[in-house]
Amino acid sequence: MEEMEYREESDLLGVRLIPKDAYWGIQTLRAQENFGVSLVHLYNYPTLIRALAMVKKACAMANLDLGHLDSEYAKAIIQACDEIISGELEGQFKVDMLQGGAGTSTNMCANEVIASRANEILGEARNSTSPISAHDHVNLSQSTNDVYPTAIKIATIFGLRELSINLNNLIDALDEKAEKFKDILKLGRTEMQDAVPITLGQEFGAWSAALKRDLTRITSAINVLKTHNIGATAIGTSLNADPDYIDLAEKHLIEVTGIAELTTAENLIDDTQNSDEFVHASGLLRVLATNLGKICGDLILLSSGPIGGFHEITLPPVQPGSSIMPGKVNPVIPEMVTQVAFQVMGHDLVITVASQSGQLELNAFEPVIAYNFFQALKVLKNCIPILTERCIRGIEPNHTGLDIVHRSVGLVTALNPIIGYKAASRVAKTALFTGRPIREIILEEGLMDEEWLDLALSPKRMTHAGILERRKISEQDKSE
Repeated sequence: MEEMEYREESDLLGVRLIPKDAYWGIQTLRAQENFGVSLVHLYNYPTLIRALAMVKKACAMANLDLGHLDSEYAKAIIQACDEIISGELEGQFKVDMLQGGAGTSTNMCANEVIASRANEILGEARNSTSPISAHDHVNLSQSTNDVYPTAIKIATIFGLRELSINLNNLIDALDEKAEKFKDILKLGRTEMQDAVPITLGQEFGAWSAALKRDLTRITSAINVLKTHNIGATAIGTSLNADPDYIDLAEKHLIEVTGIAELTTAENLIDDTQNSDEFVHASGLLRVLATNLGKICGDLILLSSGPIGGFHEITLPPVQPGSSIMPGKVNPVIPEMVTQVAFQVMGHDLVITVASQSGQLELNAFEPVIAYNFFQALKVLKNCIPILTERCIRGIEPNHTGLDIVHRSVGLVTALNPIIGYKAASRVAKTALFTGRPIREIILEEGLMDEEWLDLALSPKRMTHAGILERRKISEQDKSE
């Protein structure tokens, strides 16, 4: 094994040895030594790395426009950023996501990698710290306190867009089932007791409707996150930034990211110290997780059995369910998504507390906000396609389980307007004690004739709005 070669780098705390082939420098090394906690590194979130490089590129372009950055240096920095944006050098971003310093280690890691690669582009050694400086050139007119939160917002917008695509595919799958199952009558349940009938398609349609609201909310979250604080520098007062820099940086940031909605905050001090936009967006992920958990809980109930449960639907089998019980198949996909929902709710709580805990002109806890937000995004983005393709699309009705609707006393509710509540209650009680069908008892007691009863208990009549009266029976009604 070859012995690793090192180089020396210094900072205000002293001199350290850095692996000679590393693009990162002494600030990144100190972060590795100080923050090896979560062992989840920046390179695990390539979208955030890409967003950081986009911010650095836009800032370099603005400084070039203003004449504050040498043209040769600017071109090298921009090229280095472009390489990172394209996915190169991701492995060099070796800082832990959980770190002190409000994200300084992340910002400096980006500065060091970009500067090192830019110097290499200029013909210097890979690990050279000159002529381009991580501080003086790559970080020119910037602070961690405007770069880091802006990069998080940009990465979040990219992530929410991907999530929206996955969510839209799930909605489409539910809508397809709603249409396919629209005429399949089943027993409705309230408080886990028999209720009036519903169609299987209506249940799937209701799940789709909830997720459509989530899709709308997530789109609105992008509008909340579009406000950035580039040019705020340390605390929002724009110290060391050219008066024209902010507008130019925003112009180039829109150009580089392709996010036309990006806009500079009206109050940079506010946007530097407060993180409520992340709380808002995280809350919407929590709502989505809540709805996904509810849907998956319903799927688990409706597929329960096959003998001792509802067994109204059959989920596609994806793996054997037991190491001891032969033939058992469990609802593992809905169970997995339910656990994702639990996890996202936990992430949201951390983000809320971390945002509230910011002090005065800066929130030092944005690293944990970023870590939890991107974790929540990741598990949601990953689980939704699995739920869509390995569960929803393969669901089939089990007609044997569904047919119990015809033995339910819930049917008598449809007859309330016709025979009256008192008579309907008596029929329901008789049906419960004897186990006889509602239809049989109604006909035996002469409360309705067969034609009228069949119409009153038709799936369309029982699952849609309308009051059936004897005089309103028409030839059209009979044809239905």
